[in-house]
Amino acid sequence: MAKTSTTTQGLRAAIERSGYYPALVAEAVEAAIGGEAIRSYLVHQETTFDANEVRRHVTVLVLTGNRFIVSHTDEQAADTTSPTPYATTSTESVKLGRISSVVVSRVVANPESYKPGTLPREVVLTIGWGAVSRIDLEPAACGDPNCEADHGYTGNSTADDLSLRVSEAGDGPETVRQALVFAQSLSEATADVAR
Repeated sequence: MAKTSTTTQGLRAAIERSGYYPALVAEAVEAAIGGEAIRSYLVHQETTFDANEVRRHVTVLVLTGNRFIVSHTDEQAADTTSPTPYATTSTESVKLGRISSVVVSRVVANPESYKPGTLPREVVLTIGWGAVSRIDLEPAACGDPNCEADHGYTGNSTADDLSLRVSEAGDGPETVRQALVFAQSLSEATADVAR
């Protein structure tokens, strides 16, 4: 990356450590960041199994002074559209003022003996900015167990643009720690924008 700050160098090193097409991922992320300084970042590589294939996916989250940047890179096997394997990289840039929710779910073992500062065994970070919403509907009912009337539907609409799970067992304690640091930085940045 062109910038020489410690944070930028840390981001580049994390992308390279993921081992997942680092030149491709770094170029896409750098283009999205432009000339802005990086406040915080998180790099998460995930491996999934699809039938007889192993697929890899990397997500890079970057917080700048004005934006939240999300980059996804996926690899695909050769198929009818391409005779050779290929990768797809996409980036999305979101103004901080558009972020409507930052949810951090922590899973801790033995909560009765939890000590502040202990690393959770897993963290799920869910960020919403209104691009994708999930609607969960179910038939509505009244309190009468013998009622056969149609009461329509009831449900919830949830902003669910990005959900990322990291665990100590799968990703290592440093990735869990980095996820918490990133989540706190993003929460603070969105609070600053709201003032």
